Amino acid sequence: MTAAGDTQVLVVDDDFDIRDTLRELLEIEGFRVAIAANGREAIEQLRNGVSPRLILLDLMMPEMSGWEFRSEQLRDPALAEIPVVILSATPDVARTAAALHAAGFVRKPFDLDQLIEMVQERVPK
Repeated sequence: MTAAGDTQVLVVDDDFDIRDTLRELLEIEGFRVAIAANGREAIEQLRNGVSPRLILLDLMMPEMSGWEFRSEQLRDPALAEIPVVILSATPDVARTAAALHAAGFVRKPFDLDQLIEMVQERVPK
């Protein structure tokens, strides 16, 4: 288990398989990873000391969507500066990512090498 202050990447996705696969792949690449099943869980983790250098955020989730999460995140000065990369199958993901002031986006189904490269660019080891 990753210590709260030690997290480099927070993966927020309601799909267990995607969450688990991303966690495993990122850990193999040497990143310290935390996971959340929805935006509400992610906000709670952030407010309880998880301090990632990057958030990988799905948009379509129950309880609190990626849009709602991002809105909440940007309203909190302690959390607003954490960069977010949107993970979505939404056809207009580029426009959505821009509207959410995201650091980038990866279209689902994603190319794992592209995703790892994006994380490596934004979270240098």
